[in-house]
Amino acid sequence: MRIGFNMLLWTGHVQVEHEPILEDIKKTGYDGVEIPLFEGDPAHYARLGRTLDSLGLQRTALAIFPTVEVNPIGAEKSQRDGALKHVTWAIECCAALGANQIGGPIHSTIGHFSGEGPSRDERRRGADFHRAAGDIAYKHNIRLVVEALNRFECYFLTTMAELSAYLDEVDHPQVTGMYDTFHANIEEKHPVAAIGSLGRHLSHVHISENDRGTPGRGHIDMKETFRALKASGYDGWLTIEAFGRSLPQLAAATRVWRDFFPDPTQVYREGFRLIRDGWHAV
Repeated sequence: MRIGFNMLLWTGHVQVEHEPILEDIKKTGYDGVEIPLFEGDPAHYARLGRTLDSLGLQRTALAIFPTVEVNPIGAEKSQRDGALKHVTWAIECCAALGANQIGGPIHSTIGHFSGEGPSRDERRRGADFHRAAGDIAYKHNIRLVVEALNRFECYFLTTMAELSAYLDEVDHPQVTGMYDTFHANIEEKHPVAAIGSLGRHLSHVHISENDRGTPGRGHIDMKETFRALKASGYDGWLTIEAFGRSLPQLAAATRVWRDFFPDPTQVYREGFRLIRDGWHAV
């Protein structure tokens, strides 16, 4: 098991100015960080990768489809072509960073709604996209980790059962799935039991409290979550994802209207101890 922290708590674009934060994350005991791929080029991420190497931090990556012009399930061919171009850019940045996986809601435009549930055509277009994206990822030794979001952030994939069935249909070795405690808390009737629904596709986990604040200070049953993950044989990343108000655009997208913690250090220091001690206790 490795413990990670998502840098979206501070920024959508990690730069030199964030090095003191990275240093303290490493000092706290983290194995690595999750880097958002929202802008920039491979050269930027290669430099960042060297910084992370010098600090002894491993890394994973996170990406989104920010506009309908790059929607993998869009009805227009130009949307799907744009999505494939966008994910190719993200894969190239991820490879330059020295990470071997890109996770996130990499299945549809975040925050975009059709007004209906997902259609058969959208599902077919999504599966075609992920097979093509998986082929590109394979050439770079990158794994794509698809994340189901709650119904207030997307409509295409919202539960572990839906995600698992979709990944069965995609059937590509480079395209896997993520479990996120925050989204499961909203969408699943039995959030912990839903871990088993993802089965063989599970390759990454986000630890996020019910209010997106400090892990362990809400009502997510972390102990039983760890127990179920261990029972499933999972031994990969447990990456904390928390959000604040430092980035207005991100705060609006994630519906963060108030502070959930007094200081970010509380989130990553308490969160680290929660995972380290909790994992070994079950």
